[in-house]
Amino acid sequence: MTAEDLLAQDFGTIADVIRAQAQVLGDKPALVDARRTVSYAELDALMDRIAAALQRDGVGKADVAAICASSSVEYGAVFFGTLRAAAIVAPLAPSSTPESLVVQLNDCGAKVFFLDRQLADHMAGVLDQVTATRVSLDGSDAGQPLEDWLAPEGSKPVLHEVEPDQGFNIIYSSGTTGAPKGIVQPHRMRWGQIRRGVYPADAVTMISTPLYSNTTLVSFLPTISNGGTAVLMPKFDVKQFLELSQKHRATHAMLVPVQYRRLMEYPEFDRYDLSSYRMKFSTSAPFSAELKRQILDRWPGGLVEYYGMTEGGGSCGLQCHEFPDKLHTVGRPLPGHDIRLIDEDGQEVPQGEIGEVVGRSGAMMVGYHNQPSKTSEAEWWSPDGQRYIRTGDVGRFDEDGFLTLMDRKKDMIISGGFNIYPSDLEAELHQHPAVVEAAVVGVPSKAWGETPVAFVAVKDAVAADELRSWVNGRVGKTQRLADLQIVDALPRSHIGKVMKRELRDAYQGPATA
Repeated sequence: MTAEDLLAQDFGTIADVIRAQAQVLGDKPALVDARRTVSYAELDALMDRIAAALQRDGVGKADVAAICASSSVEYGAVFFGTLRAAAIVAPLAPSSTPESLVVQLNDCGAKVFFLDRQLADHMAGVLDQVTATRVSLDGSDAGQPLEDWLAPEGSKPVLHEVEPDQGFNIIYSSGTTGAPKGIVQPHRMRWGQIRRGVYPADAVTMISTPLYSNTTLVSFLPTISNGGTAVLMPKFDVKQFLELSQKHRATHAMLVPVQYRRLMEYPEFDRYDLSSYRMKFSTSAPFSAELKRQILDRWPGGLVEYYGMTEGGGSCGLQCHEFPDKLHTVGRPLPGHDIRLIDEDGQEVPQGEIGEVVGRSGAMMVGYHNQPSKTSEAEWWSPDGQRYIRTGDVGRFDEDGFLTLMDRKKDMIISGGFNIYPSDLEAELHQHPAVVEAAVVGVPSKAWGETPVAFVAVKDAVAADELRSWVNGRVGKTQRLADLQIVDALPRSHIGKVMKRELRDAYQGPATA
């Protein structure tokens, strides 16, 4: 059966699709990094050897293998090889603390742990607590070198039937709102994503965000399943991204907004030939309308913003090149996605009113690994008994069905009984020519319960008091900032989300706030 036939089915596995692609595409490059290129035929054979080795080491159907390393050809092959063994992949973030990584490894029950030298150095003080078999992706002594660990050439794994609701991967949340939770995404969810048809067979996709991020996987997986080529960057660098895009004649890219901003600010950006680009994507963090316009004006090809959660549920998409008057929104629900807004009592709000975003689709997590109570908290059930995932975001639909996000529900500030949306204040701050980025958080106030405080990075010298007075003269009385602090940069997660909890926790004054 051809890959096209497989992808036309209601359900299948990406491991089977790659096998079918390899039979036709053979020597076509599948994975590319700075050191080597692996063809589809080579990837397929390597997946077999990895799957056979995993099964040899006791990794059975629905067991877990964990990966924590920089993006590389080896990383991608191990990811797919684990799936061929009918096991579950747990891609972990190297930016996590060593203690948190041990907790995650124990929580997912990983039997084999793939890592590299850099990660081993990071975990040096706790590696003796890791019970999983360690395999080094870079040939270092962080574990048994991958080449030595692999099953012999020509090895074939035992193939198991995979059910739609079996776990595909476990992605741990960034921990910006507390201890990381293991989000179990099923094969059914991933199958729906790779069948969208967004990435054609001749796609050359720049992979510049980490492979442990859902942001990356929704671009990486369909590129390979549809027969394209993925160019892997171990770390994002503006100049290198542009050079690789030009060299490989890249057609697609998934970037987070902070990466787009850095690219647009790069003085040499317009000197690179990016004419091969057909489509660019973004997700994971707020994406300003002004930045979207710059990209549309200066970078060939379309631009699509996706809004959704790693947990799945409902997603929206904004084709920026088709709706230039809707750049302040995150678009409309994708086909087959049901997005609703609910109030504090769990009741749907009328069109045009603000409510928490909940969503339902074929792409939904099974739940949080080993945390049924957290799973229940993340669910909303409609009056007719349908399961939805709560986003924690607050938004409003306009008359055309486009969703405008206000803020995270937990980030909304209630000051003197009035609701203050930090995004409104951040938008005003971004109007000042000196402001590069801004974040507003609520801090405790004896007088008001909470009061807004801004943290701002600037490109030109401007006094904090002057900037605070400027923005307070442009907003309503209840929205006025109690304090504004100039910072070098905002703290961000690995996918560019501002870590507002860090700002809130570190804030020390002023005493009158």
